[in-house]
Amino acid sequence: MENSLGLIGMVAEAVVVGLLLYRRVGRRLPLFLVYCICALLTDSATFVIRVYFPARFSISFYLVESTLDALLQFCVLVEVAWAVLQPVRRFLSTRALVLISTLILAFCVTVWPFVGLTHIDAPNHVWRTMMQVQQTVSIVRVLFFLVLATSSHLLSLGWRDRELQVATGFGFYSLVSIAVAIVNTHQSTVQQFRGLQLIVVAGFLMSLLYWVFCFLEKEPPRRMFTPEMQRSLLALAESAHVTRKTLKHPMSGERDKDPPEEP
Repeated sequence: MENSLGLIGMVAEAVVVGLLLYRRVGRRLPLFLVYCICALLTDSATFVIRVYFPARFSISFYLVESTLDALLQFCVLVEVAWAVLQPVRRFLSTRALVLISTLILAFCVTVWPFVGLTHIDAPNHVWRTMMQVQQTVSIVRVLFFLVLATSSHLLSLGWRDRELQVATGFGFYSLVSIAVAIVNTHQSTVQQFRGLQLIVVAGFLMSLLYWVFCFLEKEPPRRMFTPEMQRSLLALAESAHVTRKTLKHPMSGERDKDPPEEP
């Protein structure tokens, strides 16, 4: 079962990469393309090691893979959030991208210690760290999807828009990952952990099939934001510009004033 799911997953990942290149989605979401390629490569390496070099397959390998996957997914979330702002991006500076990255990173840092407070029946520190990474990233992905879905009307996003499709795939995969991570907190053997990982693999496979179905269709032209959202974003950008200008030249306002008249 593990080998079968692995092979089907690699085929689905290869199809997703091909569709991303064919539909030229990689031009707008290059980091998501990199993530899919890395997922294909790491899954292929995992399959080869598990089948041909089982003695070298350990929990440390899972930790390295999970950490790399978490870092790439963080980059993808930032990229998707930045792509959503494309209709008004000409009014925003690169500082907005830094702000988005900081907000997502701050939430990860906030979630991390609370996830670590849960009881994790782990045989060693490596196991505990890996499960903590999985839970943290899964929670962040779910929140990102919920924020994007609930604000889709203001952002003029539909289910055929690539950004929401990517977030939806990650959202479903995250829900499965969270459920498995909660169960994993009470596991104590590598065999039990690998058995539950099959559910995670199946969840990711469903997300891959969803992306294949979505990317087979041509994306409609992107709609502009609602007037309310445009006014809010433009006001925020203008406020940030004025604040930055004031901080850069704090005395400029006083120099522009006319000197007082002599009596």
